[in-house]
Amino acid sequence: MWQRRVVRILVVEDEEPLADAIARGLRREGMAVDIALTGDDGHEKAAVTRYDVVLLDRDLPGMSGDDLCREIVASGELTRVLMLTASSSVSDRVDGLSLGADDYLAKPFAFPELVARVRALGRRATPAAPPLLTSGDVELDPARRTVRRASGPVELTRKEFGVLEVLLSAAGSVVSSEELLERVWDENADPFTTTVRVTVMTLRKKLGEPGIIETVVGSGYRVPEQGTARG
Repeated sequence: MWQRRVVRILVVEDEEPLADAIARGLRREGMAVDIALTGDDGHEKAAVTRYDVVLLDRDLPGMSGDDLCREIVASGELTRVLMLTASSSVSDRVDGLSLGADDYLAKPFAFPELVARVRALGRRATPAAPPLLTSGDVELDPARRTVRRASGPVELTRKEFGVLEVLLSAAGSVVSSEELLERVWDENADPFTTTVRVTVMTLRKKLGEPGIIETVVGSGYRVPEQGTARG
């Protein structure tokens, strides 16, 4: 069974400017982020998508953040919950954690601290993986977010890096374009666009020859274990 490495985030926050700012910042960190502006919307998204981390405001229209937290915890998924609230009192922190939340952050917060906490929770939501992902002379370091081929670095965009990370993590299994959209992009990606195909094409060019990414017609893409791709 292959392991998902790209962190998938759901931001449930009714202050739209704040939700958008958090999403933009986390996407710059290489994460795939969806937004819900109500508790009910957050509940629907969490029910159909397996998120690594949910950033959850306690005060939401519709279903409350507390009730949504209980639902997520009761689902038995590995999803981690980071509560966001305007209150910094000890009693509120205790209340949030007693609901099953994994962490608690009071507003206003420093964005670097939010990123650090999300990354820590993301690691807990994902099964342990090898520190380096390799195929032949291609080496991807998820922690440093670097890629090397033979002795030289390969400069990739965030999306190219994410695609290669998912394909290498699949350990030879085929990954469909739809799966790549879900894991590397987010819910706003149009499944009928050529986004994945174009990204794979530019990724292949940057990696050079011999090619390591194989197209499986009608199914998707894969990186054969210790072999070269047929194109």
